[in-house]
Amino acid sequence: MNQTTNHILMIRPVDFKFNEQTAGNNKFQVASTESDVQTQALKEFDGFVALLRQNDVDVTVVDDTLQPETPDSIFPNNWVSFHEDGSVYLYPMFSENRRLERRKEILDGLKSKFEINHVSDISFYEMQHAFLEGTGSMVLDRTNKIAYACLSVRTDEEVLNNFCMLTGYKAVAFQAADHSNFPIYHTNVMMCIGDRFAVICLDSIRDQQERLAVTISLSSTGKEIIEITLDQMNHFAGNMLQVSNKSDERLLIMSEQAYLSLRQDQITTLEQYCRIVYAPLYTIEKNGGGSARCMLAEIHLPEK
Repeated sequence: MNQTTNHILMIRPVDFKFNEQTAGNNKFQVASTESDVQTQALKEFDGFVALLRQNDVDVTVVDDTLQPETPDSIFPNNWVSFHEDGSVYLYPMFSENRRLERRKEILDGLKSKFEINHVSDISFYEMQHAFLEGTGSMVLDRTNKIAYACLSVRTDEEVLNNFCMLTGYKAVAFQAADHSNFPIYHTNVMMCIGDRFAVICLDSIRDQQERLAVTISLSSTGKEIIEITLDQMNHFAGNMLQVSNKSDERLLIMSEQAYLSLRQDQITTLEQYCRIVYAPLYTIEKNGGGSARCMLAEIHLPEK
């Protein structure tokens, strides 16, 4: 089971903007006063795609549609995940306008290139007001089949356990909070799992026993733990994704803001495992409250 893939799905925005429905529990979001948010976001998106392709990453870009209105469609990793056995999972989403991002035609489009054997739709949990927002809510150690998850309004333990039951993953659940003790909305802003390392803001896990359990789980699976601070987390330094390129070189994808927040010793350690690739995503980060990793849905499906 590979931790990394060379195939990425990205959704090109047509009406990206600050989403009122998600802002209540996403403290990374800040409403912009600028009038050209969509224009700026599109420029950042296209630049990011071009950068990934220059680095030999296979990116499938799907254009969003004006209707229905989905201001956060640029973050597809929250509604879908793709797995090596050909299975696809569709997830229950907290905000009503984000539920419209689950588009069957996107999956149909992937079938020309990839094998999809089974679609498991667990979005019915929305009727019970219980949510699990894909690989935002869970950071997957695919090799060891462990799902790390900080519980929040958007990450429900019952749904997490159901996902694990369906997939054979083991859940490592915990509470995480920012500097003002506000719960962190998605696990993938405070940690990233690579094939041989883990980037994590351990300071956000206040409970000593939970912190120890996470640390032991990471160490026992052979990951070198690279700690980031709460301030670095606030600059999206936890929101990274390791991918492979066509030459099977390991790349670590992040935003420019995340990269600039890192110390030299952290960069040196990360560069032992992969080459760092970063892009300016300031408009997307500010208005959307998500960064590079949130924009990338990894396709682990078998190729046709």
